[in-house]
Amino acid sequence: FSRKRGIPLPGSTVEELLEHVSYKTPLTLTKFLEKFNIYMPVIAGDREAVRRIAYELVETKAKEGMAYMEVRYSPHLLANCKVEPIPWGQEEGDLTPDEVVSLVNQGLQDGERDFHIKARSILCCMRHMPSWSPEVVELCKKYRNNSVVAIDLAGDECVKVDSSEHRKAYEEAERCGIHRTVHAGEAGPPAMIKEAVYLLKAERIGHGYHVLEDPELYKELLKRKMHFEVCPWSSYLTGACLPDFRKHPLTQFKKDQANYSINTDDPLIFNSTIDKDYGILKEYMGFTEEEFKRVNINAARSSFLPEQEKQELLNTLYEAYGMVPSAS
Repeated sequence: FSRKRGIPLPGSTVEELLEHVSYKTPLTLTKFLEKFNIYMPVIAGDREAVRRIAYELVETKAKEGMAYMEVRYSPHLLANCKVEPIPWGQEEGDLTPDEVVSLVNQGLQDGERDFHIKARSILCCMRHMPSWSPEVVELCKKYRNNSVVAIDLAGDECVKVDSSEHRKAYEEAERCGIHRTVHAGEAGPPAMIKEAVYLLKAERIGHGYHVLEDPELYKELLKRKMHFEVCPWSSYLTGACLPDFRKHPLTQFKKDQANYSINTDDPLIFNSTIDKDYGILKEYMGFTEEEFKRVNINAARSSFLPEQEKQELLNTLYEAYGMVPSAS
């Protein structure tokens, strides 16, 4: 795609590109977000690239042994038309955020058919671009029965903007019964998690590690069985958590039998697979097979699938794990 569009990339092979895009030692979350500037200009605005990446992601995750995945992205960051400002310094083209969602859905559905796993998507509002959020929730409504299962709010938690458009988008999502998750408490303070839960009515929290700095909030969210989307390797590389995995907030979540799942976050930039995260948990946090089973059952229960499909997914896991379904 780089050659076809005449947009330069560092390196002439996949391996050389990965050396520039991926990293293995901690950077700040801001530095991580800068990595997108390297390759996104090649992908954004290209219909075939958008569809193919969605398709190949399903292929990759099927090879990793996944039964179900929820992939998240910002439609606006992949568009070059009807988006203001046009991202990544692109010239105006003819790929709208709406068509981006349609192309991703097509790629995911083709991948489901060919690789026999279930794939759904979550559309992201971006913290630094509240003006995009009204369209994000409208796209969630339009495609809610066509691969899209939820809305998310992602990006730098420390950015100072008027967040009223984000709030309105989430109010509309709640009104329409669209599922809601929010990146909060990754690098930001517990106040961001409070805002996500009480103002945006999030059903799940992306990361949420800094909740432990507010014991009362943590206790309340444990009681509510709030689901935390935990990404161990990512949290190490972004500096969101201390580099010593034995002191990772996940050790406390595990001890308290919290409701959480294990996720890879960005598999390209972190050069990661779910096995890498599992390996960290086994080596540094003493995770057993039983704990992995519990975590994956929690992930399925907290998924944004419709109830019948969720039950089918749970039954698949119970059968694979040789477990009797739990009533709780």
